[in-house]
Amino acid sequence: MLKKGGRGPLFAFWTLLLAMMSGGALASTEYLSQEAFLSQAFDGAEPETRTLWLKGPLKSELNELMGEKYAKLRVRYWQRQGRSAWVLESIGKDKPITFGYVVESGVIVQAKVLVFREHRGWEIHREAFTRQYSGASLQDQRLSRSIDGISGATLSVHAMNRTAKMALYLADHVTQ
Repeated sequence: MLKKGGRGPLFAFWTLLLAMMSGGALASTEYLSQEAFLSQAFDGAEPETRTLWLKGPLKSELNELMGEKYAKLRVRYWQRQGRSAWVLESIGKDKPITFGYVVESGVIVQAKVLVFREHRGWEIHREAFTRQYSGASLQDQRLSRSIDGISGATLSVHAMNRTAKMALYLADHVTQ
C-alpha cells in the first residue's frame, strides 16, 4: 500500500516518458570539433576552404558509389600539397553522423567520427575501429580492405563505409 504523496506507478510513468523524450537531445556527442580535426590534418595551419559542386556525371557517379541518393548539392573540403580533408555526413539509422577523413595519394591516412547523433552504434568513434580505415583506397568502387563490423552498430559502420568511399572518390576527383 502506498502512502499518501508517495511515488507510485504514475510517477514512474512520467519519469520514463520524460527520459525518453529528452533522449534525442542527449544522444548527440561531439568527439572532435571540425576545427580540431583540420588542425590535426594540416599540422595547425588550416588551408582555405574549397567547395566542390555535386552535379551532372559527378553526382550520378557519387550516388552509384554510395548506393543511395546523396542529397547535398556541394561539399566543402580543404587541400594542401596533395593532402585533402573531408568532413562528410551520412545517416546511420535515423540521424546523421559526421565523419572526418584525410586523404593523401589516393589513400585514407586518418578517419575520425566527429559527431555522433544516434542512440546506438557510438562505438565506431573508438580508435580501435577507425584505424581500420588507414591505408584504405578505392578499388572497383569498394574499399581496398575489409572493415570489421561492430555488433549493434551495423548501420553506423555502413554509414562510415559510405563516407570513406565518398572521401576517396572526391579526393581523386579534385586532384585530377
